[in-house]
Amino acid sequence: MPEVPDSSDWKTLYPFASHWFELPPHRMHYVDEGSGEPIVMVHGNPTWSFYWRRLISALRSTHRVIAIDHLGCGRSDKPQDYDYCLVRHTSNLVELLDHLDLRHATLVVHDWGGAIGLGSLLRRPDRFDRIVIFNTGAFPPASCPLRIRVCRWPFVGEWAVRRWNAFARAAITMAVERHERMTPAVRAGFLAPYDNHANRIAIARFVQDIPLSRNHPTWSVLEELEQGLRHLREIPVQIMWGMRDWCFTPECLDRMLEIFPHAEVERFHDAGHYVVEDAHERIIPLMRRFLLGDGNGDVR
Repeated sequence: MPEVPDSSDWKTLYPFASHWFELPPHRMHYVDEGSGEPIVMVHGNPTWSFYWRRLISALRSTHRVIAIDHLGCGRSDKPQDYDYCLVRHTSNLVELLDHLDLRHATLVVHDWGGAIGLGSLLRRPDRFDRIVIFNTGAFPPASCPLRIRVCRWPFVGEWAVRRWNAFARAAITMAVERHERMTPAVRAGFLAPYDNHANRIAIARFVQDIPLSRNHPTWSVLEELEQGLRHLREIPVQIMWGMRDWCFTPECLDRMLEIFPHAEVERFHDAGHYVVEDAHERIIPLMRRFLLGDGNGDVR
């Protein structure tokens, strides 16, 4: 497992002003760049808004780009006695959408951000015009990889995730195919918010919130989400999938296409779970065409 990089260069890769939304007694951090129709980017675990940095920089010239940090993640507060669960994260996002009063927005999601973001769309469908989906799930999982289940083992799993940052540190290697892109500065950026035991609380809770059976409370939440999304057949959807993802596998893509059979799909056969890291230069022009509908996809 790689050592934690000792580098502050990551801050030059993330040159965005910080904004804060009050969720008393806590604060949620978000990026708000550019102007125009809004794009709302929702990250997963164990990432943060840093994951979207290249898309933010590319799209803020034509759109207002908002990228949140879930409570417990990124630059948001990391309370130790908080109910980190799917329902709570979704409610937090809905509150921010209402606070910003966003209209005609595009929802962009990845990993846990899929269930959170799509859940917020079901609660506020009038705020969104389009969806862009990267490797994620919005349904109860058919299975869970052993390398993730290990992180759920009593005592040992949480100790590894929070004491050694095993989940986040492993991801910077296991979630990408283009390893040369994970420079010391990029690795430092992914790991920067999760620099001690207390700051890794949400990473551990996200892992524990994966429902492996119907007895888990999040199972029914995901069932309801899947059924609800089937009523959104008319909304434009773009799906871009890293086909070498060992967690959200091609079978998950097939299941997503059962929900959104009309979606525009792009399969990246050489990309992994962090598909934006592996394929951003191909993703940006595809997103531009989807967002603007003008066929102009030059990468800036």
